[in-house]
Amino acid sequence: MDISAGLPAIVTGGASGLGKATAQALSAAGLKVAIFDLDDAAGQAHADAIGGSFCKVDITSEDSVLAGFAQARSAHGQERVVIHCAQVSRAGKTVGFNKKTGAYTRLSTEDYSFSAAGILTASYRIASIAALGMAQAEPLNEDGERGAIIFTSSAAAQDGQVGQVAYGSLKAGVNGLVLPMARDLMDLGIRVNAIMPGIFATPPMLAVKDRAPDVFEALGRAVPFPKRLGHPQEFAGLALEIVRNSYLNGQTIRLDGAIRMAPR
Repeated sequence: MDISAGLPAIVTGGASGLGKATAQALSAAGLKVAIFDLDDAAGQAHADAIGGSFCKVDITSEDSVLAGFAQARSAHGQERVVIHCAQVSRAGKTVGFNKKTGAYTRLSTEDYSFSAAGILTASYRIASIAALGMAQAEPLNEDGERGAIIFTSSAAAQDGQVGQVAYGSLKAGVNGLVLPMARDLMDLGIRVNAIMPGIFATPPMLAVKDRAPDVFEALGRAVPFPKRLGHPQEFAGLALEIVRNSYLNGQTIRLDGAIRMAPR
């Protein structure tokens, strides 16, 4: 896909972490970026910094997402690139032991459903709404390409650790969306891929560095090479290459320094 013509793009979770770096990279490459996020102050500040626009969006709400797409399209036109980084979830073991009460507990169905809404359902919602809009746009090139959608999965989709039964299984579900959705959309010229990041230096992990620097350093040493956490800009760089490379379709790509997670 030729991105030099200032194509419209949407990045969910674009106010921080992987999404923030991705929004910056897309803007620097010449795309017109709309940021979807719940953080008004950070989202607007980053949108202003990159010359984009901010839409306050709750990815778990159909109405909020539809309103966000309408706002973004009003500002920039029909999006041709969507990179979905936002997610919400709850952690917990399937069955765990509470040392304080001396009783076994389970991750509640409600907590699992909450995570499903914030990871898997939200991914389908964002992608399908984007695809419907892209389908009605003119092709961008001789291949008939109309747009590109990128999900953010996780290395946990394949290496889910203790306490990640919801997160790991639902990120695996995101991977499972990729090929059938790419095939659903092949006649419309819309590509679908996913990136599976390993351990990245995002705000939650940087909080670990402040709270427990020894743990943070150990996480970096666990990566085969390079022995550090991933930089958000490295995620953004891969996302940008996927957008550019029209032959990348139906793929789930690990970006993790060759790490394979141990159970704990």
